[in-house]
Amino acid sequence: MTETGIAELQDVLWKAAAKLRGSMDSSQYRDFVLGLVFLKFASSAFASVPESARWPAVVSGPGPIGARIDAAMAAVMRAEPSLDGALPLIFGAENVDQRRLADLAAVIGDARFTGRDGRDGSPGQGGGDGEAGARDLLGEVYEYFLETFARAEGRRGGEFYTPKSVVKLLVEMLEPYKGRVYDPCCGSGGMFVQAEKFVLSRRGRSGDIAVHGQEANARTWRLARMNLAIHGIEGDLSARHADTFFEDAHPGLLADHVLANPPFNMSDWYRDPADPRWRFGVPPAGNANFAWMQHIIAKLGPRGGAGVVMANGSMSSRQSAESGIRAAMVEADLVSCVVALPPQLFRTTPIPACLWFFSKDKGPDGGRDDRRGQVLFVDARSMGTLLDRTERVLTGDDIARIAGTYHSWRGGPSARGPYADEPGFCRSATLDEIRDHGHVLTPGRYSGAAETADDGTEPVRDRVERLAKELLARLDESARLDEVVRARLERLDG
Repeated sequence: MTETGIAELQDVLWKAAAKLRGSMDSSQYRDFVLGLVFLKFASSAFASVPESARWPAVVSGPGPIGARIDAAMAAVMRAEPSLDGALPLIFGAENVDQRRLADLAAVIGDARFTGRDGRDGSPGQGGGDGEAGARDLLGEVYEYFLETFARAEGRRGGEFYTPKSVVKLLVEMLEPYKGRVYDPCCGSGGMFVQAEKFVLSRRGRSGDIAVHGQEANARTWRLARMNLAIHGIEGDLSARHADTFFEDAHPGLLADHVLANPPFNMSDWYRDPADPRWRFGVPPAGNANFAWMQHIIAKLGPRGGAGVVMANGSMSSRQSAESGIRAAMVEADLVSCVVALPPQLFRTTPIPACLWFFSKDKGPDGGRDDRRGQVLFVDARSMGTLLDRTERVLTGDDIARIAGTYHSWRGGPSARGPYADEPGFCRSATLDEIRDHGHVLTPGRYSGAAETADDGTEPVRDRVERLAKELLARLDESARLDEVVRARLERLDG
């Protein structure tokens, strides 16, 4: 199916979802729509599913359609133990408008999720390209719905969805070719799906990575399990949803790669001051940012690496516990790169974000450059393209530039040439320099402003971007000086 055909199919299905919108809010009909899309997939993808659970029987059998759908969901879970507890049994409830549900099922039933050879992967039609193509298309539809529901739900949507361009950047920088991939707050599983796509795009094989994850929200945990199943990814997301801080579902795991987008600035979290994960200091009760980072570091294997989305405050917070933990992680030489992201990438929150990259081994292994005692800072705040007035995305060129810079800095097979500092964009700083800045990790503080030759021919757009970059860098320095002055005044008062 062409890209235009896929877009038309997605549009039809989203309009079909609106049939339930009048009787429930978006967070509810998300479960109904994604559940039905998954059932349409499961009824043809799993040979072990009984005929009563296949789509024709579901939509045309006797009795209320909601009861038939629930029965089919239960049958799929019995036939496929890996999906036990993952599918929603919500369709037969008294408050569900059965007429609208039937209309939605009819639209989804009419949609043909066919592969490039026209086959839909149903039993009896053979596998091969048809089955794989149908799975890929259904996976795209499922991802489209996750993204669209996240937008519709606003702030709550951030609980289960990370913007696709941010996920792609994390994966391209971390390069999880093989090994154990872990996400301690996996949402709907987008990090795992993108990691699998990365492997396959590099001529790897399904199974080259082993997926391990955990999710505290029951509904989101079910979304993740359905998402992995649709994409044909076998993963261990634990037998049930659970809070990572209270009940680590993978206590003995040492991962090769960690990809995560923890909740920003989470204030209501389980905190045990004696937890052995707090190697660099006990995180404050009112903010879990440094609890997530320390948990992730504790999960890294001897040569593991991690990419983590964080709120900007994590780079420069002067809260005593947080600044102490940040300094200790830097001094342990675990931080390899920090990227300041542009605004408006996250429709679900106005909080500016950044990326932290950790590495247990920054030495010259595998032909890489020796980067021990150094941190790469990338200021990408001026990058990205606005889709509308409220949402920005990183383009493929943006992702390639940021990831390429990191790989050139790190050296080795992925390097696209020798690394060089670029004023206003990137700089490799030593631990001594970082100490001089009080272990504050704001990239603009290190990269400075871009060098330009003012010959009167600079395009207006470039001039605006340059001046904005200079202003941001000066605001960063102003904030630092303000903190220094306040600290000295406090000492005088004492």
